[in-house]
This record gives sequence, structure tokens and C-alpha cells, in this order.
Amino acid sequence: MSGRPPVLVTGLPRSGTSWTGKMLAAGGELVYVNEPLNPQHPPGRCPGVLRARVCHRFQYICDDNAAAWLPAFRDTVALRYGWAAELRVNRAPRDLARMIRYGGAFTLGRLTGRRALLDDPFAVLSAGWFAERLGCRVIALVRDPVAFVASWQRLGWTIYFHELLEQPLLVRDHPEVLRLRALVGSQDRVAKAAALWQVTRTILSRLPGIRLVSYDDLAADPVPGFRDLYEYAGLRWNPAAERRIVEACTGTPATTGGFAWSGLSRTAFRPMDSRLALRSGTRGLTDEEITRVKELTAAP
Repeated sequence: MSGRPPVLVTGLPRSGTSWTGKMLAAGGELVYVNEPLNPQHPPGRCPGVLRARVCHRFQYICDDNAAAWLPAFRDTVALRYGWAAELRVNRAPRDLARMIRYGGAFTLGRLTGRRALLDDPFAVLSAGWFAERLGCRVIALVRDPVAFVASWQRLGWTIYFHELLEQPLLVRDHPEVLRLRALVGSQDRVAKAAALWQVTRTILSRLPGIRLVSYDDLAADPVPGFRDLYEYAGLRWNPAAERRIVEACTGTPATTGGFAWSGLSRTAFRPMDSRLALRSGTRGLTDEEITRVKELTAAP
């Protein structure tokens, strides 16, 4: 697998993983697989895509619990779709349609020699395992903490830290997770998002075998940034990929055809001027909250 490694794009939700994944897939060498570790909705909980049961948001995977995960993910990154497993859980016509769409994309991708690209923010705490055991080229995105917290605030999101604290292997391997215990049950969404950012950033900073990427730097200058990521992922940088990235990231399509969706699912990403988007990153936070987030996420 080292010759043609799969790719994992990860990072906390709202850190640009969908955007980055779509841009990497623009060259036509990858099959985009969206969030197999999502515990709530498809493509998560689709055994055709991933033949393992996800129990937690931010599921932690390591050698000590990999008996089920390793063979399941080996099938996923090899684009081997579990038709029989998926058929057993289909309950509605939309399930059958989804099975045909995903199964067809996996099969065609495998037959044409394409590789898997996993776009999964829920894999962020397990990024090291994906690099070491699956040979993934891992790209882990980190967003400016103020912009990250502001984005979560605008969407009304929060995090329930018991889902992390109730994973003993995660706590064992990354004891900084215990810092989150003080915020269990808290209604302070700003403090909780800031704490999640800080703990995750600390974990990612010491994981070997991954490429840590600033979302803000990538958005500020996307073409050279993605050219570098193409090289890291072992992808060919070609005129078609560059044109598609320019169309998707500048808001000024280079061709009359404009930007069109492709791949297995619509993600949260929308075509945008990525540089202008940075300017509105703090929208939704007061000046006092911005100062507070900076203090909460400062290195200890």
C-alpha cells in the first residue's frame, strides 16, 4: 500500500476538511468517502462503507482495540464495498439508492485504479493510527481558534465531553483529555469549544506521520498550498485540478461551465472566495468573547 497510499483529511468539524477533501479529489485520482466514522447518519452507520460499529463521536482507535477496525478500514481504503452487509440493513428505497451510489463509486474506483480519500473529522484523535497502520497520508487541518469557536457558535453546536472521557484508551494515551472533565455539564459553549480546540491541537502536535496544516494559511493562498498537498499525497498536479481549485476557491469561475458538484455526497463545503471568507471568521463573537477565546486557547 505504500506505493499508492490512501488519504485521510481530518481535523475538528468546521476546520475545512470538506473543502480540502474536495480540492484534493479535483484531480480525478481519488474516490471521496465522506465521514465513515460519523456515528449519527449516512455515510456513517453504513456497513457497506465501513464494516464496524461506531459507538462514539471522535471514536478513538489504537492497536489495543483495532481487532474490528483494522480489517474494516482495510476494506474501506481498498474500495471493497460490503454489498451483503449493506443489504441486510436497508429499510427504505433511499437506502437502496444510497447503496447503489456508494457501491458503484467504490467498484468503479477500484477497477480504474483510484485511491480512497477519507474526509472524516471524527477520525481526528485517531490520526496517528491511520498513518501507522493503514499507511494513510494524513492531512490534519487546524483552524484559528477564534474562527473555529465563532463557527460553532453561529451553528449552535456544542460538545458533550463524556463521549471522550468514557473512552479509557483515549484517556490513557492522551491524558490531557482529562482537562475536559471540569466542563462536563457546563452550558458555556464558548469555553467548551475552546477547550476542545486546545486539547485536540495538543494531541495533533505530537503525532508522528501526519501533515499538520493551517486552514487559514491554505485559504489565504490556496493554489500553492494545494499544490504542496498534492505532492505530499502523491497526486499529480495537472491543469484540470488547478482550474477546478481556482473556480472553487476564488468565486470567479475560470470557465463558463463554473463549478459543479461531483463525488458521493454533498458536504458542508460551498464554492467561495477563500481569502474573503477569512475576513468574516470571527462573526458571531463579541470583542469580549474573542479576547476570552484567545486566553483560553493560549499555550499553557
